[in-house]
Order: sequence, then C-alpha cells, then structure tokens
Amino acid sequence: MTAVIGMVAFILVMIGISTSAILSGVLYVNLGAQVDEAAASIQPRAAFQSSAEEVLASGFFDPGTLLVMNSRGTGITGAVVGDEGARALSTDDLSRIADSLQAAADSNAQTVELPNLGEYLVRTFQSPGSDSLFLVGLPLSSVTSTIGAILTTVALVTTGGLLLLGAIIAIVIRLGLRPLRSVAETATRVASLRMDQGDVSITERVPADQVDDHTEIGQVGLALNTLLDRVDASLSARQRNEELMRRFVADASHELRTPLASIRGFSELSLRAMRQAQDDESRQRTALAVETTEQSLERIQAQSLRMTTLVEDLLLLARLDEGQELVYGSVDLTQLAVEAVGDARPAGPDHSWSIEVPDEPVELAGDASRLHQVIANLLANARTHTPAGSTVTVSVAHEGTEAVLRVHDDGPGIDPSVASQLFERFARADRSRDRKTGGTGLGLSIARAIVDAHNGTITVRSAPGDTTFEVRLPAKPADPA
Repeated sequence: MTAVIGMVAFILVMIGISTSAILSGVLYVNLGAQVDEAAASIQPRAAFQSSAEEVLASGFFDPGTLLVMNSRGTGITGAVVGDEGARALSTDDLSRIADSLQAAADSNAQTVELPNLGEYLVRTFQSPGSDSLFLVGLPLSSVTSTIGAILTTVALVTTGGLLLLGAIIAIVIRLGLRPLRSVAETATRVASLRMDQGDVSITERVPADQVDDHTEIGQVGLALNTLLDRVDASLSARQRNEELMRRFVADASHELRTPLASIRGFSELSLRAMRQAQDDESRQRTALAVETTEQSLERIQAQSLRMTTLVEDLLLLARLDEGQELVYGSVDLTQLAVEAVGDARPAGPDHSWSIEVPDEPVELAGDASRLHQVIANLLANARTHTPAGSTVTVSVAHEGTEAVLRVHDDGPGIDPSVASQLFERFARADRSRDRKTGGTGLGLSIARAIVDAHNGTITVRSAPGDTTFEVRLPAKPADPA
C-alpha cells in the first residue's frame, strides 16, 4: 500500500509542478502585456512631462508601476506608484537600478531584483519623436503570490488526496482481505483439532459469504473448503477402516479360537482315555479308549481343516490386496459358469439350478481358478441363504466391452440393514454367531477382491423374491478385427 501511495503522490506532485510551470508562463505573459499597456499609456505623457513622477501622477497606473526616463531638462528621473500615489526615486535608487539592469542579459524584457523594490519585470521603450529611452516595469509579487497560492493549494489538495486515498485503500484492502482472514481463522481452528486418533469430524468451513469463485481470495476459500471436505471424508474413511480392522481382528480371533478350543478339548479327551486304558488293561477299557481317540482325532481333523480354510482365505485376501496371487490367461466365462453349476447341484439337491449362456463363448483375460472361485462363492451364498425349493439361475452375456455374469435367486432377499456391508470381511446376513452353515463370512469379500483385481465390478440388487448378484469384467473383443 505504501508503494501505491508513494506512486500516486509522485504523480500528483508532478502534475502540480507542471501545472504551476504552465500557469507561471501564462502569468509572465500577462504581466508582460500589462507592462506594454502601461508603456503605451506613458508614451504620450512622457513628451509633455519633465519628470517620471509627473508622468505617473498624470494618469492612473497600477500600484508598483515603475518608470525611469531621461528628460532633456531634468535628466534621468525615476518614480514608482505607491499606496499614496507616485513618488520619486532617489539618485541612489536609480544607480542601483542601473547596476541591476546592466547585470541582466536581455535588454528587452528583464526580470531583475531592484533595491528596496523587490523583483520586477522591466522593459525598455523608445520615446516618441526622439531617440531617448524610458523603462517601464511592474512588480512580480502578483505572479509570485499567485504561483505560491497555486503551489500551496496543490500541496494541500495532494496531501488531502493522499490521506483520503490511503483511507480508501485501507478500507478496500480490509474489505478485500476479509475472506482471507476467514480462511486463516478457519485454518487455525482446523489446525488445533486432534486428528491422530478417534472419530474425527472436521465441521469448520470458510463461511459461504466469504467464498466466491470469481475472485482470487474467494477461490482460496473455496479451495480450502474443498480440501476440508476431502480431508473429512478421508478421516471418516480412516475411522471406518479402523472399525473394520478391529472387527476383522475380533472375528478372525473368534473364528480361530473355536477350532483351537475344539482341538484342545478333543486332545485332552484322547489323552485321558489313553491314560485310563494304560491303568486298566481290560479289553473293554482298551476298546473304549481306542474308539474315543478315533472320534477325537476325527473332530481334530475337521476343526484343523476348518482353521486351515480360514487361514488360507485370509492369506488369499492379503495377497489380493497386494496385487499378487493372480495367474492370467485366456478364460471362457461360459465354461466356468457351466462347471460351477455342475459342482453346485450335488451340494444343493433341494434347490433348482438353471443356466443361461450364449451360443458363442464369452472370453476374457484372467485367472481361471480364481474366477471359478468367484462363481462358486456366489452359488454357495445363494444356496445357503435361500430355503429349499428355491430356484438359482446363472446367466452369462457379452455386453459391449464387458463380460457379464449374473446369479439370480427367488429367495427371501437380503436384509437392507446389512446390504451396504455385504462385501466386507466377516460380514453375514445373520448378525448372530449361530453357525448353522459353518461359513466364515469371507466368501463375498474374497469374490469382490478377485473381481477388483481383474478391474471389474460386483454389485447386488435385492428385493423379496428377487436377488441378483452381477459381475462385470473387461472382455476380449467379439471380433478381433
């Protein structure tokens, strides 16, 4: 702001100086014209008067008018018009005037400092009918006072204008920076929030009246609000991920604890039966110990298989998250669907299974075994969560640049309260821990991870009597040409 005011002040001063110079020239020209007018009035009188005092006294002349003339009878005389009329100049005054005139360069129009009189503009004229000269002058005090008044006015106006300009600029800058202050205050409040733990929600925003995408400062506020929206969304996502991770760890611990507890219990039972058989050598005790140990080992094997399946599923998810585990090749999605339905029929004889595939194969680039796992998980999910007698239909189609697989059932549908979390790890339609099906809740999350790894999408639409899981994957062109 100081630089702006300094520049404006310099411009105003230069304007004032230029104006004063122009007006000074005009005033000097006007004063010269007044000298000429006074000389024109003096010329006819000088022929009849013997002294300069008499000439000036014989007419009306402006105060300060100076006349120096050379008369035949009286010689060189001089006079000046004062407040009380014309008064004669002394010999000493005339000699000093002569000295000043000799020091001046221009003999026609001279600006000289006259003793006891001040600064004068003087000109020399010739007397009519003779060769004698006379000098007429007028004081420069009127020009000087006028120029002084102009400069004073310019200085006052410039000072006042600069003060007013400074006040206006300060107000404009203050109003213009108000949105920036709001941005700074908002940023300060946000910076004071703890964001390293817990459920953090950023509610601070730059006020709407301080946000304007048509101004640079308003755009800063808009950009900060956009940034805060994204940070808030990221923090919410982080909190959801933390909650999912805690629930994931809790569910995984629960899933692993159950088979481990079974293995420990049956191991203790087998050891107890073996010790009792050693203490009692009767055949009956030995046979009972052998039978008990055999049953325990069968249960241990079953629980070990269950735990192994869970661990393998967790490892698969971890590898898919890291972008590993897939072996790409040419895959016929139609053939995978037919094989998966063929495998599902023996496992669900109480369901009705149907398949709809096009005449031409639907091919894509992917991992055949993992895509087969996706279809198998969707069919197992349909079989598990629909009552006996339900119809499950698998369809495959080539739509544009995508290969589409749909698994439809006419079961009771999915509870809307869990539909949004259906593909999360350990998610179950039944929130209770009842394990009627023995599932781990990882099937759909594995299916989504595999589909995501193939750059595809998996979605679900559900209503009572109409549930459809849809998988869309990038397909090879139907016509390579």
